[in-house]
Amino acid sequence: MDIQLPIEAKDIQKLIPHRYPFLLVDRITAFEPMKSLTAIKNVSMNEPQFQGHFPGFPVMPGVLIIEALAQTCGTLAILSEGGRKEEEIYFFAGIDNARFKRQVIPGDQLVFNVELIANKRGIGKFKAVATVEGQVAVEAEIMCAKRAVEM
Repeated sequence: MDIQLPIEAKDIQKLIPHRYPFLLVDRITAFEPMKSLTAIKNVSMNEPQFQGHFPGFPVMPGVLIIEALAQTCGTLAILSEGGRKEEEIYFFAGIDNARFKRQVIPGDQLVFNVELIANKRGIGKFKAVATVEGQVAVEAEIMCAKRAVEM
């Protein structure tokens, strides 16, 4: 697989099975196989979670930022393997040491930086950090597991 950066959302959809409103990665800007990946998400007021979280004070739910980091981790694993195989999917398998340090609001651009820490028997462990304007918003260690599926 020939990788040309940046990778836009339409091509990210060829790598991971997520679709609107649950595709939370807009662009991949850097990639080093089996090492690291950087991606971005532009946070917009038009996203459905802001209707109820919180009316009059929109804040992106931390669990969605964690999910976006997990999608970024899965994308690193898939790209490192040369692309997605139809019969395989990466599932979010675990989280450790999650910390929420800054609110994320509409108009922010989240930058996701993930690094592969370990990879054993189809389970990857990643250091994952989401920043806004250089400030850490969320950091965690995330595990993703590769599994065979029928889609």
